[in-house]
Amino acid sequence: MAEDDVYTKDGTIDIHKNPANKKKTGKWKACRFILGNECCERLAYYGMSTNLVNYLQIRLNMDNVAASNSVTSWSGTCYLTPLIGAFLADAYLGRYWTIASFSIFYVFGMTLLTMAASVPGLKPSCDDTVCHPTGGQTAVTFIALYLIALGTGGIKPCVSSFGADQFDENDEDERKKKSSFFNWFYFSINVGAMIASSVLVWIQMNVGWGWGFGVPAVAMAIAVVFFFSGSSLYRLQKPAGSPLTRILQVIVAACRKQGVQVPEDKSLLYETADDVESKIEGSRKLEHTNEFKFLDKACVLRESDGMKGQGNAWILCTVTQVEELKSIIRLLPVWACGIVFSAVYSQMSTMFVLQGNIMDQHIGASFKIPSASLSIFDTLSVLFWAPVYDRLIVPMAKKFTNNERGFTQLQRMGIGLVISVFSMVAAGVLEVFRLEYVRKNKLYDAEYIPMSIFWQVPQYFLIGCAEVFTFIGQLEFFYDQAPDAMRSMMAALSLTTVGLGNYLSTLLVTIVTTVTTRHGKLGWIPNNLNKGHLDYFFWLLAILSVLNFFAYLFVAKCYRYKKVTGHLR
Repeated sequence: MAEDDVYTKDGTIDIHKNPANKKKTGKWKACRFILGNECCERLAYYGMSTNLVNYLQIRLNMDNVAASNSVTSWSGTCYLTPLIGAFLADAYLGRYWTIASFSIFYVFGMTLLTMAASVPGLKPSCDDTVCHPTGGQTAVTFIALYLIALGTGGIKPCVSSFGADQFDENDEDERKKKSSFFNWFYFSINVGAMIASSVLVWIQMNVGWGWGFGVPAVAMAIAVVFFFSGSSLYRLQKPAGSPLTRILQVIVAACRKQGVQVPEDKSLLYETADDVESKIEGSRKLEHTNEFKFLDKACVLRESDGMKGQGNAWILCTVTQVEELKSIIRLLPVWACGIVFSAVYSQMSTMFVLQGNIMDQHIGASFKIPSASLSIFDTLSVLFWAPVYDRLIVPMAKKFTNNERGFTQLQRMGIGLVISVFSMVAAGVLEVFRLEYVRKNKLYDAEYIPMSIFWQVPQYFLIGCAEVFTFIGQLEFFYDQAPDAMRSMMAALSLTTVGLGNYLSTLLVTIVTTVTTRHGKLGWIPNNLNKGHLDYFFWLLAILSVLNFFAYLFVAKCYRYKKVTGHLR
């Protein structure tokens, strides 16, 4: 076998820093450990977060608005801290060591949260009707939550990209399998989420919060074991230095040359002589594009630059370095359109739970299902649609689109945005009928309404379907369109849509509460939802989702995919 056929062509190395052997490393034999790690880590995360709004209400004695805003603010932070982990992964540590090191914070946080819910002195004292948390006990809970937020910041942006790194882009067979990886990656996330939203939520509401948080802590420890077990099989991308530095270099070099004319012949722009690799470690060359022409000034070689300038990226950048920044700018409008979708998604852990709390949660005479457990239908929807998309929809779509993925990634995300509108419509319609039942029967002060909680299933199922199209499409899109040496950063950028969606939800709830409670009114979202108008809040999100979809259509139509040249050695 020729040497070129023995090793990968994407620049990856093995755990011993040798070139990655194609036969002995990567592909599905490495991915099974990554998928196992992700399944257990998501079980830990969702096992702790799915029912968090109820924990804050019951144990920390928060009202509806405070508990909802605390959850969405914390959840938003969990999706912003990946920017820290991603920067360290791309610049210095690499994805493998970033995941390994941030897992320590994660395990510490899970352990402290379990102690805050179970250890006398740390857990609040409770009587028959209410708990009485001290300021210190509340502080310990939130310290634990934000340690978890920090830990997840090093894992979320790296795991999906690390899994995709196991497939060589320059090998046609491996490249096709990489698209399937993202579907099965999301599938594994939802296996963990299914166990969390069913078994663990029931344990929390019926056995105790100590056990309910202790099991997720053990699951996180198992996730760490899974990850390290596959170390000898992994392919590792080498860190390429600070991506933020390279971005600043382009901006500074372009500003320094603001009076310089960009030549019509773009072949005169500065690029390294190597036909394959760029000057940036671990990155292929990118072809020049005509957008954002001001930035091209950074790679104009002036006579005054001389040999000294060619060695100083603050004076002269390569075409590839400039195109890295252009790629990021092109991604930003697509990224922004994901924020409203994420605000809709965040309702599963807040408003859907609060809506379910005042519906009939009984199955039979004695068994009562916790309202947060209804998110299992979102999970089941994902577990149903992910393989259906991979095995049925893609082959059928190929016949009409002639695209190897069935749909382009942008088309896939757009379909999900449309489906998300219907999930809010379903939630709004249910609330209209529930409130009508309350009015007809004068049940304003009833603890729960004799309408089965399973009427919520359609709204959960529709969100799950939307996830398969939008979130998985977004994962794959940002990995593909990211510059080679910035993939963790772009994965983190895509995840920030979830964080900002949570913050948007918090902002909307705050504004709605402030505006609708003026002059002594109860508002849309009072503590007693039987006297409120939660349906109006769902209609507001549906309208925002429609407007967001039309904005997305314009953005997708204008988007230009990146073009690479050569391969890595």
